[in-house]
Amino acid sequence: MTRGRHVVVCGAGIIGLSAAYYLLERGHRVTIVERGAPGHDCCSLGNAGFISPSHFLPLAAPGVLVKALQWMRDPESPFYVHPRLDPGLIAWGFRFWRASNRTRAHRAGPLLRDLNLASRSLYEDLARSTGNEFGLQCRGLLVLVRSERGLEEEAELASRSRQLGMPSRVLGAEEIAALEPGVTLDVRGGVLYPLDAHLVPQQLVATLTRLVRERGGVFLWNAEVGGWRRRGDTLEAAVTGDGDIEGDGFVLAAGAWTPGVARQLGLGIPMQPGKGYSITLGAPRQLPQHSFILQEARVAITPMGSSLRVGGTMELAGYDLRINPPRIRGMTRSLSRYLPEFRPEDFASCRPWCGLRPCTPDGLPYVGRTRRWRNLIAAAGHAMMGISMGPITGKLVAEIVSGEPPSVELRALSPDRYG
Repeated sequence: MTRGRHVVVCGAGIIGLSAAYYLLERGHRVTIVERGAPGHDCCSLGNAGFISPSHFLPLAAPGVLVKALQWMRDPESPFYVHPRLDPGLIAWGFRFWRASNRTRAHRAGPLLRDLNLASRSLYEDLARSTGNEFGLQCRGLLVLVRSERGLEEEAELASRSRQLGMPSRVLGAEEIAALEPGVTLDVRGGVLYPLDAHLVPQQLVATLTRLVRERGGVFLWNAEVGGWRRRGDTLEAAVTGDGDIEGDGFVLAAGAWTPGVARQLGLGIPMQPGKGYSITLGAPRQLPQHSFILQEARVAITPMGSSLRVGGTMELAGYDLRINPPRIRGMTRSLSRYLPEFRPEDFASCRPWCGLRPCTPDGLPYVGRTRRWRNLIAAAGHAMMGISMGPITGKLVAEIVSGEPPSVELRALSPDRYG
């Protein structure tokens, strides 16, 4: 595909919007097909808004299965699998187990670093061109730890970060208190990752939607892809209830719903929806300057203007979007342990949010062309890193469509890697 083609993007989350933005920038025509309404609640809206070069370990990391089994006994823990006889979940779990080793994690580190740093740079460009209307804050991330063992583990990760060329500082409790004088903390220490940043996800989605529309992108809402029209190894149109959407190229950016759309095309793209939760406190008792990770609890804290968002947990429960109250209690109780001025009852009037993260077995997204369909590009499976990797994924899609060399080596991200 070359410049001036008509590209149909399936999905209007952060990945689909980013792909549309960079495709339009390169002179292509774009139609976005979205199963939800214009105000649809995509997984991008309620998350922590992290841009995280510090997250160079994939979800399938060494030791994660042991911790997951320990957490399964606690209904308020950061991880839970809803027991069910689901062949897809069983196959995914086996692949996840195989991928959770030190060799694969170390191999993934430089790639995840490059993707996240590239996205951070693109976000800075976007902030400059829009007057930073999505609240980008490049203040760094503080990982807070309450145990000596946890601090030792984080110090090892900080050392690995420096080996990858990314600065990090191991800090004691007094040093952290000096960085956050307005917040009462009960921690033993932590790590500062100065290259990390955060933003307000709702404002980012609104900004990208506006920019895509202003540049001529067309949105088709409430248009779920139910099939495809094809000729040989080429896709001619996405079939929806409102008619066939023809295009020269197609981008599969349907988030957690990607596997179902892929199966219509005979593609095996294993993925599980991982439910994450958040609560946003409009008038917090204290407001930090940095974003936090409460490490042992796996809870993310993000200041968003005058509000405070608390997010976390990973719940493998299929496509069930019901709120599980123990998951919310676990997050608010954890917050009270690390930030003792806060109380769980502070959140009594807050409305919990949940969304489905698209989780691949090896913790790496799917980005690139498929072998079976020469004009189909996959861009999905970013798990908790959709916001963090959105811009670089969109740019990579635009480079592939335009026949340009990709900015990042894509072999490890192939959508065909599981056959």
